[in-house]
Amino acid sequence: MKIKLYHESLEIVDTPQILEPNRTLDYGKGFYTTTNFDQAKDWVFRHKRDKEKPSCGYVNVYEIDIDDVRNAHTLWFEEPTEEWVDFVNNNRSDKTFSHNYDFVYGPVANDKVYAAFALFESGLLNKIELIRELKTYTLVDQLLFHTSDALSKLKYVESVKIAIQ
Repeated sequence: MKIKLYHESLEIVDTPQILEPNRTLDYGKGFYTTTNFDQAKDWVFRHKRDKEKPSCGYVNVYEIDIDDVRNAHTLWFEEPTEEWVDFVNNNRSDKTFSHNYDFVYGPVANDKVYAAFALFESGLLNKIELIRELKTYTLVDQLLFHTSDALSKLKYVESVKIAIQ
């Protein structure tokens, strides 16, 4: 079954690449997508805070056969779990941490999640309390393409221009 995936950018990304990030990310190095168009669109608007203030960005649209993801070496999180917390925490806090999954799927650590994670990292919440807190949020998803083999399964469809005001 084919599903649509979305990736935000200030550019049209018709040939996705795995680039070195300039900061630590939830699931490590890779190409990040979501199944939620509005989530991708919201990330375009985050660029409004940039000094150069671009006038537009793009939600790049792709398709993939979900069986290709499920049949690969994939780490799959339906919801926040202790394993998810450990994985995200390792990726965010240890620059030497790496993994060999082709794909990683799970919840997005958005602003609310980052705030809850900060409480966890400072010791004000334990892992169980963090998970309980996160389960009260409506979380959108992200699918990371971590290897070139994984990325080869992704098919570009179109780019939707988003005006940034």
